[in-house]
Amino acid sequence: MKYSKEEVKQYVREDDVKFIRLAFCDVFGNQKNISIMPEELDRAFEYGIAFDASSVEGYGDETYSDLFLMPDSETLMALPWRPEHGKVVRMFSGVSYPSGKPFECDTRYLLKQAIRAADDAGVSFYFGAEQEFYLFELDQNGKPTKTPYDEAGYMDMAPDDKSENIRREICLTLEQMGIRPESSHHEGGPGQNEIDFRYSDPLTAADNVMTFQTIVKTIARRNGLCADFSPKPLENMPGNGFHINMSIQSQDGTDNLPHIIAGVLAKASDMTLFLNPTEESYHRFGHNRAPRYVSWSSENRSQLVRIPAARGEYRRAELRSPDPTANPYLAFALLIYAGLYGIENKLDMPPVINKNLFKADTELTSKLQKLPFSLDEARSIAIKSQFIAEHIPAAVLDIYCNK
Repeated sequence: MKYSKEEVKQYVREDDVKFIRLAFCDVFGNQKNISIMPEELDRAFEYGIAFDASSVEGYGDETYSDLFLMPDSETLMALPWRPEHGKVVRMFSGVSYPSGKPFECDTRYLLKQAIRAADDAGVSFYFGAEQEFYLFELDQNGKPTKTPYDEAGYMDMAPDDKSENIRREICLTLEQMGIRPESSHHEGGPGQNEIDFRYSDPLTAADNVMTFQTIVKTIARRNGLCADFSPKPLENMPGNGFHINMSIQSQDGTDNLPHIIAGVLAKASDMTLFLNPTEESYHRFGHNRAPRYVSWSSENRSQLVRIPAARGEYRRAELRSPDPTANPYLAFALLIYAGLYGIENKLDMPPVINKNLFKADTELTSKLQKLPFSLDEARSIAIKSQFIAEHIPAAVLDIYCNK
């Protein structure tokens, strides 16, 4: 349900809300928030709530450090793990200068710009997220270890799968917050899990990814565990992927999905810095069903893009290279722009590769473009990319390249 400002005020008055969290993220997608009391809600909606931006990574130094959080009333959610009496609610917030001008490093605003560009082109994008995570035990001081919660494997059941009840609690909490999970299961690594949720519009989908990670980490800690979303938590074990399912609707009824896939493949290397922003991200590529080459196929999980078996509204393309350290607002924005590039230039998809690229010989793989081999290579490609220069503010690119 999307709320108006007046409906938010009424909800806060009538439902015993005591704290309102204004949530946002830094340029890398790390979540931040400020809590305000209900008495400050009118001021927040009208003027915003000031904060020290110099203390947020990528938001500048002490020279001009005052920025404002502008709450988005449509994103109101109660946090069900907080007290029933004296409720805590959360709204995502835009970031602006004191003048009211949007802050160029506000990645949620950058995604809104991409959505407007798609609207102008007569198309609507939809995204579904699949994020994997490990559950590790805590030590006697409550610090995370690298000891997996269980030794189960792909889609194993209890009692081998000890994470079943935790995934159930996560899914029920997602439902309470208006997010619809589609499936959940144990993944291939020990203590590794996956929960998928239904596709939605790009902004809602990105907000849901942020909410999802918060819920998983919160519920894991309540159960005496640590949830780890890093790309390669355990050496020689499967990494954590952030598989992104993309679909599209065109106002004129044209099937533009092939052009979108072609555009994403054409700009895959340019975008990799933002889809895989850590050095550890590149330890995952080429192993345990994580792609290495710029290629596509139907159903084949060794490819960068696969087209899952589906019909009608469920027809989509799945991008398999991103990992959960990606900022979803930047990831979805760049995928929209890459898709629009494919549509505008009427790009054709390259030849299909119906081979298992993890076992293919060098005669085949030597002809395929590789994804960047390291973070430094990804940075070098992004710096030289006209596509990135057009769609990522120079300040954001500089932060990603000089962290």
